[in-house]
Amino acid sequence: MTPGPLLVLDNVTKNFVVRRSLLGLPTAAVRAVDGVSFSVAESGCGKSTVGRLALRLMEPTAGAIRFDGRDLAALSGAELRRVRAGAQLIFQDPYGSLNPRMTVGEMLAEPLLLHTDLSADDRRERVADLLRTVGLRGEHAQRYPHEFSGGQRQRIAIARALAVEPKLIVCDEPVSALDVSIRSQILNLLKDLQQRLGLAYIFISHDLAVVKHIAARVAVMYLGRIVESGEAKQIFAEPRHPYTQALLSAAPVPSTAGRRARQILPGDPPSPLDPPPGCHLHPRCAHAQDVCKSSRPELTIASDAHATACHLWRDIVSSVPPASVAGPEFSARLQRLFRAFDAKVQD
Repeated sequence: MTPGPLLVLDNVTKNFVVRRSLLGLPTAAVRAVDGVSFSVAESGCGKSTVGRLALRLMEPTAGAIRFDGRDLAALSGAELRRVRAGAQLIFQDPYGSLNPRMTVGEMLAEPLLLHTDLSADDRRERVADLLRTVGLRGEHAQRYPHEFSGGQRQRIAIARALAVEPKLIVCDEPVSALDVSIRSQILNLLKDLQQRLGLAYIFISHDLAVVKHIAARVAVMYLGRIVESGEAKQIFAEPRHPYTQALLSAAPVPSTAGRRARQILPGDPPSPLDPPPGCHLHPRCAHAQDVCKSSRPELTIASDAHATACHLWRDIVSSVPPASVAGPEFSARLQRLFRAFDAKVQD
């Protein structure tokens, strides 16, 4: 029997109230996530909000979230805590996500106290095993966060996420605050853990090279909406949405051909307080037509399981050569970049 999906987001929406009346009634709200049914995008598009909604660290304004077959909205208290143990989060900031008043051992033992009945000796052994799993030593359990580098702190955060043996880990920009050479080490560690432990990741990032290195499937977001999704190889080889094409063409490629092919989106992203009607991208899109201004495009799945939310994507793809935005040359350059990272680490 084929197992069902581990995580399902069904038409999930999240609004943040930013202004209230004198009576406390909301008068203005930001729709940070808009009908996401399950990510690459620029900052502020709703990626981290999606990750937190998936773990029910935030309550959705609308829609349903199911994890491991359970409706999270229907759970509370101890039952929610048991289910939530199967899904953990790695934060972006390795400096702010660890409690400076606790030793590493105390931080790693905390989820074991909450979710297991291990004895004190077994917890100490489990903490030492976790540290070794992420490339640290057992004696590091007695130290405090300030005694570690940024990369080591993120390894500790990964160990904490692994403590209760989750099925899913939400990685919220886990390497964006790290030096380039350290990023490669952490990404390789995450890939190794995924293969060894059978983990599922939701990997949130705005860095195309990182996404290309680690993702199997990609969802691209703009102003709270998923505009394109599919296999990572498909997205990088044949982007279909104008926003995805612009993202990929803006990636740094050291060639004059790449610079000539760059697609610039004019202006700034619209205010999330007052997003444009229809397709949110239409004020900045060179291909926009009247239908884009009035009708919201649905995320349509093609025969190759590549989904695009664009009225005109077939015409756009036929008029834009794939190599000009993210063809084999671009992918090869990204692979060479990561091999260079790994070589630095080994030196």
